[in-house]
Amino acid sequence: MINRVKLARMEQSLTQQQLADAVGVTRQTINLIEKANYNPSLNLCLAICYSLKKTLDDLFWIEEEK
Repeated sequence: MINRVKLARMEQSLTQQQLADAVGVTRQTINLIEKANYNPSLNLCLAICYSLKKTLDDLFWIEEEK
C-alpha cells in the first residue's frame, strides 16, 4: 500500500500536529501513517482525505502486482 499523506499535507502547508488536530488523532498517529507503519481505519482515511481536499485514490491505494 502506498500513501501520499505527507505530500498532500505539505501541499496544504499543514504540520503533522495541525492535521492531527483536524482529524482528532495524535501527531504520532499521523507520523506513523505517513511512514506506512500504521493502518488507519476507513473513517480516519476519509477524515484525512476531507481535511486535505483529496480522494481516497489520491492518498491511499494498493499497487497492482505486475
